Amino acid sequence: MTFKELGLNDALMKAIEDLGFENPTPIQQQTIPLLSTKKTDLVALAQTGTGKTAAFGLPILNIIDSQIKDTQALILSPTRELCVQITNDLKKYAKYTKGLTVTAVYGGASITNQMKDIRMGSQIIVATPGRLVDLIERRAVKLSTIKIIVLDEADEMLNMGFKDSLDVILEQTPESKNTWLFSATMPREVERIAKNYMSNPAEVSAGKKNEGAANISHVYYTVNSRDRYLALKRIADFYPEIFGIVFCRTKAETQEVADSLIKDGYSADALHGDLSQGQRDLVMKRFRNHTLQMLVATDVAARGIDVEGITHVINYNLPEDIESYTHRTGRTARAGKSGVAIAIVTGRDSSRIKDIERMINKKFERGNLPNGVEVTEKQLFHLVKKLHDVEVKDEEIEKYLPKVYEELKDLSKEEIIKRFISEEFNRFFAYYQNAQDLNSGGDGNSVNNKTSRFFINLGELDGFNRNSLKDFLAEISKQHPRMLFNIDVKGSFSFFETESKLVDSFLALNKEDIEFNNRKVSIEASAKRMRDGGGEERRGGGGFNRGGSRGGDERRGNGGGFHRGGSDRGGSSKFGGHRERKSFGNSEGRSTDSGKRTFSKRSEGDKPAFGKSEFRKKKY
Repeated sequence: MTFKELGLNDALMKAIEDLGFENPTPIQQQTIPLLSTKKTDLVALAQTGTGKTAAFGLPILNIIDSQIKDTQALILSPTRELCVQITNDLKKYAKYTKGLTVTAVYGGASITNQMKDIRMGSQIIVATPGRLVDLIERRAVKLSTIKIIVLDEADEMLNMGFKDSLDVILEQTPESKNTWLFSATMPREVERIAKNYMSNPAEVSAGKKNEGAANISHVYYTVNSRDRYLALKRIADFYPEIFGIVFCRTKAETQEVADSLIKDGYSADALHGDLSQGQRDLVMKRFRNHTLQMLVATDVAARGIDVEGITHVINYNLPEDIESYTHRTGRTARAGKSGVAIAIVTGRDSSRIKDIERMINKKFERGNLPNGVEVTEKQLFHLVKKLHDVEVKDEEIEKYLPKVYEELKDLSKEEIIKRFISEEFNRFFAYYQNAQDLNSGGDGNSVNNKTSRFFINLGELDGFNRNSLKDFLAEISKQHPRMLFNIDVKGSFSFFETESKLVDSFLALNKEDIEFNNRKVSIEASAKRMRDGGGEERRGGGGFNRGGSRGGDERRGNGGGFHRGGSDRGGSSKFGGHRERKSFGNSEGRSTDSGKRTFSKRSEGDKPAFGKSEFRKKKY
């Protein structure tokens, strides 16, 4: 079937031809003829990436009277990114439709300008629920003329807490309207909306409820929790042409992972709700232009990302709501292409993998993270392929060749190839030749690598967050920050983990009279036994102390935009103050203990291109 057979008007057909579209997707084949010719409510079940915007957008444009300035169609989407994406797509489809205006309404942009655009006349409004409710309360939008309302990604809007806003909006629209509901999954709340606000809706589906896309392969790697970031780096190195999204659960974790990737030389950046709209737009522009290889994002921020060519979706953590897994993986395998969905899991996640398998009706493959030899080999042949395919600019390079030939005249062709390849190969070989096995159950789970959990009487009330507490612990213990993991900062205390072989070293710190803001720092072995094992559980001193502050720096990473330090960002941590005995905090005076430590042995926390790992001792 072609678009010509769907009954669209000439203006839409001309725009579709300009865009190079020929054959509609299955969901488009079902919805466009139905919605263009019949007034009906609709429940459409379709996975992300199946062409839903055209599935509802083309029928709307086919029906709307562009000579009337009243708002005739309202499209609701869960995020501003998706709102902007839908608006841009509709404008492309309406390229040759005279007099038609589409207005995007979302938070983070000027509400005054949005009100002005609506007053001037807009036949279609694309909105996020929260901002539209603001406009309703200001009486700046008139919904009584609405003929069609579309709930796009309805399940995600409900997951994000927009239930009450949707009820307010739907109650403001006329009963005579048609409601078209599009969703990738069909939880009970979506069924409630269909029951309460729709009348005998038609039902179409491009797959079973909650089922994953057919052309996505699902793989999971089981690692110890402390090795999660190293596993991510190993995956990125094994797929040198990766163009993907890394999903994290929280904004703080998203920024931390992105900052670590940038520091280690990867082309990456973060996308989360704490960024300004301008920052988010800049990150997305770079990702769409493929100048970023990896976008590290939260579920909410990534909604509406419609970028061609995404090869991998990596679940740094499985989502809290397993139905979100379908939305995450829908970012890849679009337009008939294939994609890979990877989950980095720990032992406790095995039952959740089975739950997701039942939901998406697909089996996961349990993979083994590649070892150092496999990664090095993959990188070598990736370099060889790049050399083979490189574009040679004969005219530009011609004048330099005689001198090059003269310099290399004593080398054979085979020697030149070996030396040229070795320039890059040696970096990865040196880095990975003694790489540990990160697979849980391999060397990474040996007796010496079991972990123990500790309590420390410092927390958020002392000005600490996960990053700054890690830096503080690394400094007082003289350990590399990579030896500290699962930092869990509470109000007036925190927990952290390290390898069990370091239990005595950390408990011995209690004897060193370390103070923070003139109060003694106490570290205890937690009574809670860790699932990965742990040494003998002991208790140290007690007491709760408060005080301290954290600063931040502003830096630009490789391939990345600006990352400003702050309460939940990456960057250096600074604890001001005077050291009396071993005292940390905000006392007057300057530090008398400063310097730096250099680690000659490269840890896997640093990418080979950056050379030796260096940790600078903070001033206290």
